[in-house]
Amino acid sequence: MALGTVLGRLGTVFRTFDDQDSGCVSYGLRADGRRWFVKTAVTPRGRASLERAVAFHRQVSHAAVVPLTRSFTTDDGPVLVYPWTSGEVLYHPTRSRHGGRAVPGSPMARFRALPLPRVHAALDSILGAHLAVEAAGFVAVDLYDGCMLYDFDAHRMTLCDLDEYRKGPFVLDTDRLPGSKRYMAPEEFVRGSLIDVRTTVFCLGRALRLLLDAGDEEERWRGTAGQLEIVRTATAVDPERRFSSVRSLVGAWRAVAVF
Repeated sequence: MALGTVLGRLGTVFRTFDDQDSGCVSYGLRADGRRWFVKTAVTPRGRASLERAVAFHRQVSHAAVVPLTRSFTTDDGPVLVYPWTSGEVLYHPTRSRHGGRAVPGSPMARFRALPLPRVHAALDSILGAHLAVEAAGFVAVDLYDGCMLYDFDAHRMTLCDLDEYRKGPFVLDTDRLPGSKRYMAPEEFVRGSLIDVRTTVFCLGRALRLLLDAGDEEERWRGTAGQLEIVRTATAVDPERRFSSVRSLVGAWRAVAVF
């Protein structure tokens, strides 16, 4: 059965997200008195990504990760159904629009202006979710601020679109992994390199650095000197010099963080 027919039978589409470069098209759907986020693939790359997402959600569950409610296949490919989650994506680039992190009033600018206890709580949610990721044997791929959904009313951070997360460790067999250069570790750009938990540590270190800064140029650090030193260790160029696990990074961060 074609996707359009399936969506029509399930409910009413109230929003379409089709200006993406991920190979996926998503929909906001009203059905059974609720709202849902329905994600589909329109390219081979997108289909592979959604298949990875299904495998990921089978093994990873955390309060800060939007759960996969249902998945099925139509004549047009896989379909993933998530509960509609309140909040605003901190950064939402599309094929026709880029930039905007530092624009006054943007989600990222508003997040960076929050009181420090709110920011620390949000960061702790991201770190806590990755303890579950590590425990399930997955490594972070393509984590960036476009995966971070912040509810400014409930003051809650949720992670979405973790479709590229993979079982690790693994050897990179392409020229680079997908992702934002602002968050990616050096080894993610080298064919034949080892991608493992230390790669996740680097990405999380970058998230801490970028979200606890008041601007996009990384010149207005809002944290302490001790926190900045933890970030530097997490983002060392040499993987062997980083924290050896997400758990060790989280332990070090929580020992100095102020909530």
